[in-house]
Amino acid sequence: MKLSASGLGQQAAHEGENKCLNSELWHACAGPLVCLPTVGSRVVYFPQGHSEQVAATTNKEVDAHIPNYPNLPPQLICQLHNVTMHADVETDEVYAQMTLQPLTPEEQKDTFLPMELGIPSKQPTNYFCKTLTASDTSTHGGFSVPRRAAEKVFPPLDFSQQPPVQELIARDLHDVEWKFRHIFRGQPKRHLLTTGWSVFVSAKRLVAGDSVLFIWNENNQLLLGIRRATRPQTVLPSSVLSSDSMHIGLLAAAAHAAATNSCFTVFYNPRWASPSEFVIPLSKYIKAVFHTRVSVGMRFRMLFETEESSVRRYMGTITSISDLDPARWPNSHWRSVKVGWDESTAGERQPRVSLWEIEPLTTFPMYPSLFPLGLKRPWHPGSSSLHGIVPY
Repeated sequence: MKLSASGLGQQAAHEGENKCLNSELWHACAGPLVCLPTVGSRVVYFPQGHSEQVAATTNKEVDAHIPNYPNLPPQLICQLHNVTMHADVETDEVYAQMTLQPLTPEEQKDTFLPMELGIPSKQPTNYFCKTLTASDTSTHGGFSVPRRAAEKVFPPLDFSQQPPVQELIARDLHDVEWKFRHIFRGQPKRHLLTTGWSVFVSAKRLVAGDSVLFIWNENNQLLLGIRRATRPQTVLPSSVLSSDSMHIGLLAAAAHAAATNSCFTVFYNPRWASPSEFVIPLSKYIKAVFHTRVSVGMRFRMLFETEESSVRRYMGTITSISDLDPARWPNSHWRSVKVGWDESTAGERQPRVSLWEIEPLTTFPMYPSLFPLGLKRPWHPGSSSLHGIVPY
């Protein structure tokens, strides 16, 4: 399990994860909103957001005695040298490993060529995702497959047989084969996975509330992934450093890299309690911060993932714009927008979001943001370089 940043990633070496994972299955497990930056592009790294992920994972906020690093800006502009997709051997939880190198002020003056906004989540066409019930995870019976899902994703059954039955072979993220008996039976009749299913549930330690997804890809292969329900991390493995040490480690690594323009490594876990991306494309950041005008009272919408791996827009209103942590991270754009949600499920939504996560319903062309940027001058329409836009 990856919990931290540069200097703490040696664990990856002994996990045998050097082989390339199936990108389609990785993105399906990561979720429809995950978008990895493009290798070679410029990105913005938010140490505050990275620290937030560690805090959410360990159920421990950043302590006051963790030292500040004055030379570490809240927004660090970097070159993205490498992105590797991984899946934890024990839990199947997906994560991405990124190698970043801070850009010097001189390098930021180079001609800026807008890159793609990232690698879109390659959500498959023929797939289904189901949250497991208690019946699905019991040792008796099997996995009940929604009829439309079975007809869309699984190979067609031979209904001349009574009952119609077939053997399915699915591969997981680690390229392990799982065999299941797919049968159509019962009153009323339904699609079930029987033989082999309980072995899979036991091996993966699945419980009610976890989700499974099946993909039928273009190569006529059946792929199988899991998503674990968000559960508090009560006991960390002994191999993992303490929460305080992890915070200090990731901040120290980023500060050292910023001072020396050396590479550092971060791990991003999209399925954890704090899934917001803390490495985003520079072009996406510039568009949100410099080209979008926002104000208190403005209406907006924001995408959220649903249980069945689709997306839904939730509406809200901007209530204030300010630093989340003005003492430790002044002039930071990380979760700088405080919002009020419309729906009755507002209690489940973050009360603060970042500009690049929302879509204002009233837009104005090419105005700078209305709150402190911490940059020397705003991004102007038609600019072709990053001259003067340095977060130092």
